[in-house]
Amino acid sequence: MDEEKRLDLYLSDALADMSRSFIQKLIEKGKIKINGKPIKIKKHKIKANDVIEIEIPEPERLKIEAENIPVEIIYEDDDLLVVNKPQGMVVHPAPGNYQGTLVNALMYHCKNLSSINGVIRPGIVHRIDKDTSGLLMVAKNDQAHKCLAEQLKEHSINRKYIALVYGNIKEEKGTIQAPIGRDPNNRLKMAVVERNSKDAITHFRVLKRFKGYTLIEAKLETGRTHQIRVHMTYINHPLVGDPVYGPSKQKFRLKGQMLHAKTLGFRHPAKGTFMEFQADLPDYFTKLIKMLEDKYM
Repeated sequence: MDEEKRLDLYLSDALADMSRSFIQKLIEKGKIKINGKPIKIKKHKIKANDVIEIEIPEPERLKIEAENIPVEIIYEDDDLLVVNKPQGMVVHPAPGNYQGTLVNALMYHCKNLSSINGVIRPGIVHRIDKDTSGLLMVAKNDQAHKCLAEQLKEHSINRKYIALVYGNIKEEKGTIQAPIGRDPNNRLKMAVVERNSKDAITHFRVLKRFKGYTLIEAKLETGRTHQIRVHMTYINHPLVGDPVYGPSKQKFRLKGQMLHAKTLGFRHPAKGTFMEFQADLPDYFTKLIKMLEDKYM
């Protein structure tokens, strides 16, 4: 254990799935003990051999309601769906955002969704960011969910994205292998870091070059939070339109990063056959590419 380090800072570094603000709230409520005694001071300095106990309160019980929201379904059977999520739609409810999500729409469309991820994320096996468009697989039952989740764990699912990035990438193709974890300077962001991180691998190939921009295909071998966005920023080619990892001034007045989950291939959980789906680029993406072709080639 690190000596003479603030309790909240130590725990936020050690527990990557908990934000510092959440940890601070636990401290304020006396839910964290050191050597058996509740500590309510977030700046409390820990010492070597301190025993830290954390009591995680039961999550708030929420009622997520079905909503009649149009959703583009690419494929559906008794076990799963493949949907094409539009840019701007959140995948599942979260504190402060319980309506208008893909889950709300799916609950209206489907009678059954897997329960493995609980009331907040029924059916959701994996997710993409709010402002990333494209393909997602959704499980209708727990058996299908477990099978699809195992394929994700094995890295056997074929996931390819189309992205527009800043700058001209000289190589025709490449692989970025760099661990991703919480940015120690900004807990709302991810970054390439060595500590409290997980291995991350992204393969990319150039599709087209413009003056100052490159259109690429990125294939995920792992699926870390914001992986493509972080990795491309790491090699100094952030995604166009990215409000978090890109430049502060955005030239094209975009609503989010130019990233689209175009290809999704996996083994059917019941039939065992390999299935692969494609989703065309959305109109705003193709219009920007056309503009770049006209002005920057």
